[in-house]
Amino acid sequence: MLSRFPWHSRPFVSASTSICEVLGSLLADMLQSSCKFRQPVSQGRRVTFSMGSIKFVQTSCRISLPGVSAREAQVSSNFLKDKKMVPKADPPSSEDVNCLYQFIDQSTKLVVLTGAGISTECGIPDYRSPNGAYSSGFKPITHQEFVRSNRARRRYWARSYAGWRRFTAAQPGAAHVALASLEKAGRTHFMITQNVDRLHHRAGSNPLELHGTVYSVICLDCGFSFCRNLFQEEVKALNPKWAAAIESLDYGSPGSDKSFGMKQRPDGDIEIDEKFWEEDFLIPTCQKCNGILKPDVVFFGDNVPKERADKAMEVARECDVFLALGSSLMTMSAYRLVRAAHEAGATTAIVNIGTTRADDFVSLKLTARLGEILPRVVNTGSLSIPALR
Repeated sequence: MLSRFPWHSRPFVSASTSICEVLGSLLADMLQSSCKFRQPVSQGRRVTFSMGSIKFVQTSCRISLPGVSAREAQVSSNFLKDKKMVPKADPPSSEDVNCLYQFIDQSTKLVVLTGAGISTECGIPDYRSPNGAYSSGFKPITHQEFVRSNRARRRYWARSYAGWRRFTAAQPGAAHVALASLEKAGRTHFMITQNVDRLHHRAGSNPLELHGTVYSVICLDCGFSFCRNLFQEEVKALNPKWAAAIESLDYGSPGSDKSFGMKQRPDGDIEIDEKFWEEDFLIPTCQKCNGILKPDVVFFGDNVPKERADKAMEVARECDVFLALGSSLMTMSAYRLVRAAHEAGATTAIVNIGTTRADDFVSLKLTARLGEILPRVVNTGSLSIPALR
């Protein structure tokens, strides 16, 4: 579903936000096809913006992104096609790029929500896409299961420990870098992510992590929180032989004893045959109270912490434009934000491969890989930057 809409020309900021230096070879073909600003033909639902008394200034800037070197951002042109977890989608048309560009350009208080679809392009699988974890019958651990079962915790932490090195090796993709450039230029008012992988942070953004992050570990009894890398070291100290086997693991033989039957999962763990963790795997306990340790993420069956949920709802209701990227919006914690923004009068849009829970009421729906469309949007024309009043 694509809703196109007319725009009236007006003076706006000239902001040169080229990021081609840091996107590397992945963007080479895209940049050649970048188109100049034009007005698309009006079809479908009409989207208008009330600009009020917002003033615009002319400025020019070049974006440099903290935390990502040019080498890290360089990705081979075959990267996406080699990742089976990335759903198939036709390349975005110039019209799609132009529609999304104008949608962002007209905003003065843009809120962006990202989901798993932005990270599948970096090699981290999702749950709900055609190639996602659910397609193989996988069921993620629930909060209730983790809390009540020592066996479930041992299984989770063994798999999570094994997958940590591979999980953290993932690099921010072209879409992460493009969003960071918009944030750096002042075009994004607030960003929320459902993802727990911290790829946005590594690209230079600072989103609200709606579902927490696997980079922190928290005690369920006293609330003490500490860095995941320290936890990894504790696991290694308690299970030296087991850890050594994992660290020397050859990932290339799925299902074999040598690979522990490994398959990467969206929340950072890896599927491993139970014979490798059922016995003799020890889990660290809290250094403060000897309590149960859990990754600082919202498992299925748990609730987003109230303060975090309230903040996300506040910015959703106050924005003028809400853009959901790479999310099916099937979880209520994400869907309720798009719905709230829509009901508060904001213009809403979705870029996702596949249907979403909010398709029936959003103003614009595009089907595209985020790493293919967002860099082209950033490099199409120039984006206006509202002046501070």
